[in-house]
Amino acid sequence: MNNVKTAMLFVVLTLMLIFIGYLIGGQTGVTYAFIFALIMNFGSYWFSDKIVLKLYRARRVEEHDNPRLFNTVRSAVQMSELPMPKVYVVPSESPNAFATGRNPQNAAVAVTEGILKLLNDDELLGVISHELGHVRNRDILVGTIAATIAGAITYIAFMARWMPFLSSDDDEGGGNLIVMLLVGILAPIAAALVQMAISRQREYLADRTAAEISHKPLALAAALKKLHQASRQIPLKTNPASAHMFIVNPLTKKNFASLFSTHPPIEERIERLEKYYREGI
Repeated sequence: MNNVKTAMLFVVLTLMLIFIGYLIGGQTGVTYAFIFALIMNFGSYWFSDKIVLKLYRARRVEEHDNPRLFNTVRSAVQMSELPMPKVYVVPSESPNAFATGRNPQNAAVAVTEGILKLLNDDELLGVISHELGHVRNRDILVGTIAATIAGAITYIAFMARWMPFLSSDDDEGGGNLIVMLLVGILAPIAAALVQMAISRQREYLADRTAAEISHKPLALAAALKKLHQASRQIPLKTNPASAHMFIVNPLTKKNFASLFSTHPPIEERIERLEKYYREGI
């Protein structure tokens, strides 16, 4: 069901791109905007692991550095039948975790120092299984495609805001000016909302995949509750552009950006995990 919802949201994004592109620049406008967005996001997809790990000063660890963490990752890997990812620790007391990498063969799993102190072994296994769920479900690729389409819409909308002022044709009238301005302002907002909705669906899917891998959905539910509470007490210094990668939203302040949440409500995630337990997943 989560994959179906993601596909439907991609259809909405694509239709928005086609409609707005033809409205503003015809076929040529759509093509140029999409190519430009693709180039901008290709580097992010290919080098995402190096970029985000460096951003959070993550250090790679081996088994002798942190046997508990390494063995937990190994256990989850064996149950998921994925290749062993690189394992990193982020020097932060704020409890959180993320996975990155363009495919399962080039994946990395990172946890903060805070999460290792907060969670017990079963809860940590649930978190690692969630991150491996993102790897198995190719969510870095999914996120990059969504960002590419949303980015193309944003570039077309940017052109739309300026076209009425650059045009020398006075026969269009004031109505065209208003339409262009509305498209230029509202289209990027709509695209961002759909992109965030895709991110939320991938979080739900990663939770389900974690339940299937670990067979301990209640452990992940308990971990999410702890992480949600503790991350608010000890916020993580983060770049909003990478906030969607973490298992719980590190952006705790109630500002305008929080309206575009990349994470579903913790209560809903816990409720679903409890349902998976009752279903024997």
